[in-house]
Amino acid sequence: MIIEHARQVLAIEAEAIQSLIPRINGQFTEAIKMILACRGRVIVTGMGKSGLIAKKIAATLASTGTPAFFLHPAEGIHGDLGMVTADDIVLALSNSGETTEVVRIIPAIKRIGAPIIAMCGCATSTMVKNAEAFLDVTVEREACPLGLAPTASTTAALAMGDALAVALLSERKFTPENFALFHPGGSLGRKLLLTVENVMHAGADNPVVTIDKTVKEALFVITDKGLGVTNIVDDEGCLLGIITDGDIRRGLERGYEFLDKTVDTIMTRTPRTITPDKLAAQALNMMEKNYPRPITVLPVVDGNNCSIGIIHLTDLLRQGVV
Repeated sequence: MIIEHARQVLAIEAEAIQSLIPRINGQFTEAIKMILACRGRVIVTGMGKSGLIAKKIAATLASTGTPAFFLHPAEGIHGDLGMVTADDIVLALSNSGETTEVVRIIPAIKRIGAPIIAMCGCATSTMVKNAEAFLDVTVEREACPLGLAPTASTTAALAMGDALAVALLSERKFTPENFALFHPGGSLGRKLLLTVENVMHAGADNPVVTIDKTVKEALFVITDKGLGVTNIVDDEGCLLGIITDGDIRRGLERGYEFLDKTVDTIMTRTPRTITPDKLAAQALNMMEKNYPRPITVLPVVDGNNCSIGIIHLTDLLRQGVV
């Protein structure tokens, strides 16, 4: 019986969402046009469970390019209506369209001059009669067997809110870079906003050896900096190549005398490089796609090919780019 009841709840709520599809009509288009033309913000309001859904819709709108926030209707009648201006749009949620707290703020909203979009389950309600656009989220029945707890109705409202947000996102040509700007703490934000300059080892931390030095001296620099690599440069700091600890281990297999040779005898010439303005994610891509085998470090150079740093795979791991 437990499984049967749970499945029935999901079936009823899925049916509620499915029934919304034919209602994406001219009223929905009008709501989208109103929001796109809005010079202010979308004020989303609702009471109780509808209020919780309203908070989520406001958060989704705000994170996808439509400035929005939640207004508690009970607080609204005690001063918070001061947040609303004539340049804003009010998106009001109520399954019945007669929720006392929401209905009580409608006259004030009208006086302020903000248009109203009603997301409601009753086309003849007070809320709908005072709205410029009506988003019909009527459900045939609640998933609650008592028909009392908002279940299917709140699911339908949530889905309609997502439809609004995504349609607006598409109309605004909202990009992943825009999304990252609003989510700098998330992994996507780090991938799209973090540059090589933000994570590279530069200045005193940049391992550098001039072309006239020996392999032994290069080994000391590699050990000191702890990155497993050193840049090889000319007297003016231009990058000529790199030496890795792996290069030195392979050389030692041929004998210790190799340590007294100059670095140009074993260095990798013209290594793959990156500039500091590039995204850290691009550095990762270059490391992973390197042919014939992936690499773990990239020298960072300026416009004159002078060595200014090193970026290591572990730096990208620490920053959550990987």
